[in-house]
Amino acid sequence: MENELKVNPSGVSGGTGGAREYMILTHADYENGIKEGKLLGLRCLTCNKITCPPTPVCQWCGSMNLERTELGREGELITFTVIRVPPEGFEDDVPYIPCLVRTREGPCIVGRLDYDAERATQELLGKQVKLNGSYTRGDKFSGGLRTCPVFSVTE
Repeated sequence: MENELKVNPSGVSGGTGGAREYMILTHADYENGIKEGKLLGLRCLTCNKITCPPTPVCQWCGSMNLERTELGREGELITFTVIRVPPEGFEDDVPYIPCLVRTREGPCIVGRLDYDAERATQELLGKQVKLNGSYTRGDKFSGGLRTCPVFSVTE
């Protein structure tokens, strides 16, 4: 499979002597999951915590002993800001609301909040949100299209 990586205990890829296989979650897999309405992450089999978005090792303990997992679609709005003066390439999007959501499983995920920017106040902090879509955009500085989750307030 294209997502398989052989890793030996020293952490060096390649070879078959003493190697064990595991599935790695690529950033492309993560973005495709978002487009399908799923939040994907990596559960560490050493410390049992979840890393999301994906990285090559557990963000908590550094272990490479990871497995792909699907997170729930719900979380808590931790912070946000309203962008009224956009970076180049995002002029058509203003105003928009980037946000940070803590999932029920623990990881914090950067996304966009689907909410009226004129009504967005600090009273939104701590509200429950739910994944309700995706946003894909690229500009001349970001190296191509990127997809992020879009959340809506549920309470």
